[in-house]
Amino acid sequence: MSEAAEGATAGFLVWRLSMKWRVAVDRAVAPLGLTHAQYALLASLYGMGRTGERPSQRRLADHTGLEPLYVSKLARALEAAGLLARTRDPGDPRAMQLTLTEQGRDVTRRAITVVQGLLDQMLEPLGGQDSPRAHQFTRDLVALLDAPLDPHAENEKEQP
Repeated sequence: MSEAAEGATAGFLVWRLSMKWRVAVDRAVAPLGLTHAQYALLASLYGMGRTGERPSQRRLADHTGLEPLYVSKLARALEAAGLLARTRDPGDPRAMQLTLTEQGRDVTRRAITVVQGLLDQMLEPLGGQDSPRAHQFTRDLVALLDAPLDPHAENEKEQP
């Protein structure tokens, strides 16, 4: 166990792992002209597009866990770079639908390959991506992500 992890809380370790991952992805996708946040948006859009979905910015924000305003800012920058297209949603004129351009699909496929290599490295101590431990780790992460977090819940319990 690393020195930083000795006696650490689960919250601290989740934070450290998320920071380690973000920095690694930032460095890995930088040669493609992307940041970690841009990669997360493009890769999510790529996956959703493969199922035929043309998500709105709001739907993509919900999917990625990014703030809607930040998704809007990222989408505008990625549109200016020629990687995605933003069009008005015919069902809701206030909403913007997002799709990857051909260049966007190409860059995203290359970025996904690079990030998959990082994922292989990260999960190697658990036996690799296809190991039972890695599958259990993934299930545990899903359970944690599904757990509701309300920063005000404890304060409400304490009040008479």
